[in-house]
Amino acid sequence: MSDIVNEFKEYRTRMNDKILADNNKIIKRIFNLDTNAFTEGALDVKTKELLALVASMVLRCDDCVKYHLETCHKEGLTKAQVVEALSIATLVGGTIVISHLRKAYEFWDALEANN
Repeated sequence: MSDIVNEFKEYRTRMNDKILADNNKIIKRIFNLDTNAFTEGALDVKTKELLALVASMVLRCDDCVKYHLETCHKEGLTKAQVVEALSIATLVGGTIVISHLRKAYEFWDALEANN
């Protein structure tokens, strides 16, 4: 597995475990809400992930972008579909998003290299 992907997964798991170990009701509810928001509903999971990817890019959250790229990859979205979503995010977010676009491409390439 690519270092960039493995490091992200390990860090996210370790820190989520640490956060949830504090047993804070509000934080646990937020985590639960986040999980449930991305289940199949009126919108399919792939669409929800693409929406979240665009929002994450516009908000310039690299960890969020990585997470949603990973989920897009697991859901079987193609690079063309992801790049189209990233192009919309760059249009909406403006040129300040370009540095995050570079990181998104790097992470997607690492995900694809793992297959």
